[in-house]
Amino acid sequence: MEIVVLGSANADLVVRVERRPGAGETVLGSDTAVLPGGKGANTAVAAGRLGGRVAFAGAVGPDSYGTLLLDSMRSAGVDVSLVRRDERGTGLAFITVTPDGENAIVVSQGANAGLTMSDVDGLAWDGVKVLVASLEVPIPVVEHALAVAAGRGVRTVLNLSPAARLSTLSTVDVLVVNEHEAAWLLDGSGDPRRLLDLGPRSAVVTLGAKGAVVVSEDGTHEVPAPKVEVVDTTGAGDAFTGALAVGLATGAGLETAARLAVRVASISVTRAGAQPSYPAGVDGS
Repeated sequence: MEIVVLGSANADLVVRVERRPGAGETVLGSDTAVLPGGKGANTAVAAGRLGGRVAFAGAVGPDSYGTLLLDSMRSAGVDVSLVRRDERGTGLAFITVTPDGENAIVVSQGANAGLTMSDVDGLAWDGVKVLVASLEVPIPVVEHALAVAAGRGVRTVLNLSPAARLSTLSTVDVLVVNEHEAAWLLDGSGDPRRLLDLGPRSAVVTLGAKGAVVVSEDGTHEVPAPKVEVVDTTGAGDAFTGALAVGLATGAGLETAARLAVRVASISVTRAGAQPSYPAGVDGS
């Protein structure tokens, strides 16, 4: 494997609503769609669909949701031999989607909370070029994985979502955040260059319909996104991260990899769901 993704696997329970309820209010929604999701599994599937040689390290429960997720990853060519069946139920994400395609998400961690440092210590690193991690699993496990990978010369990508503070970001080669997470990290500052002061060697700030900004020691570079008709933004950031990992694993520079990632994320928002929306290839990639 060239890419290892460490992170969550959730079943997405998606309801479409005309508007989200206020405090103490009830609104009616659509029938519930049950789809494979989770930031880690999404990232792995996005990378696999693009032809990346990727393995997923995580945990699912002994239930039908876990089977749904394993089947989805396998169908994308993802190696799931590192996935552990935990006694807790598979993680669940409760998602509302409004007509403009925007979503609001509450995650119940379930089996994802059972991921341990021992799971990291059991990984084989031969041939691995990129480790991707995100934060719907225990933070100490993520920190341990980043440190181990960095010590082995593996390029590390951290999707800092949900936003949280790690003890150090010095083991991170590429920090991926959206504009809200960046503002939170920087206490409201709008200067993305300050992200490097926190320790990562480079950063990418995703800007939704506006594309992304790549930040490195050479300065900042804007990567615009094509105009598309948005259907559902669920999992678009994970599609971006998975495509970015594929670009980096093939030896592309960070800006080139980010251009691929923007194209993939832009395609994903034109389709419903997270993993079902990810393209099998991108023109020019």
